[in-house]
Amino acid sequence: MSNAESDAAEPRCGAERDQGPAREGPRVEVLPPRDVPLGGPRAMTVRRTLPQRARTTIGAWCFADHYGPDDVAESGGMDVGPHPHTGLQTVSWLFSGEIEHRDSLGTHAYVRPGELNLMTGGRGICHSEVSTPATTVLHGVQLWVALPADHRDAPRDFRHYVPRPVPVGGGEARVFLGSLAGDTSPVPTFSPLLGAELILDPGATATLAVDPSFEHGLLVDSGNVTLAGTPLRPAELGCHAPGTGTLTLTNTGETPARAVLLGGTPFEEPLVMWWNFIGRDHDEIAEAREAWQRGSSRFGSVEGYDGDRIPAPVLPNATLTPRRNPARPSSEGRPMTSSPAPVVELADHRHRYEILVDGRLAGFTEYRDREAQRVFFHTEIDEEFAGQGLASVLVQQALDDVRTSGKRIVPVCPYVAKFLLKHEEFADITDLVTPDIRHWLRTEIG
Repeated sequence: MSNAESDAAEPRCGAERDQGPAREGPRVEVLPPRDVPLGGPRAMTVRRTLPQRARTTIGAWCFADHYGPDDVAESGGMDVGPHPHTGLQTVSWLFSGEIEHRDSLGTHAYVRPGELNLMTGGRGICHSEVSTPATTVLHGVQLWVALPADHRDAPRDFRHYVPRPVPVGGGEARVFLGSLAGDTSPVPTFSPLLGAELILDPGATATLAVDPSFEHGLLVDSGNVTLAGTPLRPAELGCHAPGTGTLTLTNTGETPARAVLLGGTPFEEPLVMWWNFIGRDHDEIAEAREAWQRGSSRFGSVEGYDGDRIPAPVLPNATLTPRRNPARPSSEGRPMTSSPAPVVELADHRHRYEILVDGRLAGFTEYRDREAQRVFFHTEIDEEFAGQGLASVLVQQALDDVRTSGKRIVPVCPYVAKFLLKHEEFADITDLVTPDIRHWLRTEIG
């Protein structure tokens, strides 16, 4: 599965959960997922943890979607027509279901549980993905790997590999890329990487020997897992800094837990990610988009898919800017910078976005959801944090997240309305405040 959003925005919004007092050893960041609908009346919704503002990459891993268990009878399953990729590799890994893959190399393959399918886009490739008629429940992860500058125009390629299960303390691992627990995947990579599915028995603790130069991410699929003592809930991604030769994982629940472990040496190159393209600047992305729209041979064509290819979204009315990870924490768990940047979090259960400074709540903007609209009605910054421009940071990231989620903005809040007058890039997803909406809102908030 690929980024099939119909209104693609440059990924920007995200947050890091406050971890409380600094602890010894490398800090674990916890990245919460955000729901992203992939388009269409019965579309699948995925939970995305990479990329976001708090973190762009883990090693060269730059994109992580977690989906399912998805009842195909209700959602319609997956039917993604031919679409392009540049500058990346796609990694498909299923827990249940089956997907038919076709690409412009002429590959016709099936993605099945426990089997790696890795496709290299490089200069340009296109492919289609369709869940098979026998699939009743679709469940898995879709991951992207950014190609380093020396290999970003690599030739098209496709690899299939079935890793064997290997024992780890109180569970097992399937190593589909790199090396772990005495097992090594034969699939070559363009930068040092690790990718493995882990299953832990109830109450089990596994201490894994890892490359100390790697940063690692643990994406939890099911169960309650701790990474280096930090609890992770299903769909959360825990990020562990380099500098240690072991990772300790514990299943604190009474049922088996499953997670995907990702790793790699820190990827220092700035990236522009937009739709299904990865480049180094705006012009590179615009060139790839134009080539796809005019049917250039750069991407080839997919044979055997019954349907049309997916057109590229319109580029935003702004220059796409390269991004890289923010400054990483030191080995003592304290920020490398003396003045920590504010962090914006989606507190969905409280119907608001919150802005935190050094882990302290500094303000929030409240909303209610009305079908496909997110209605903002109140923004507030605590007096202690006034005069620092935090309201603008808060609303900017909140509206970025609204765009990513596929919803539309209704600015009942005077501050949000004033902000939108100065930021025309949101005009295409902004709706007028009508008497009907005001009446509905009064009913909602009492």
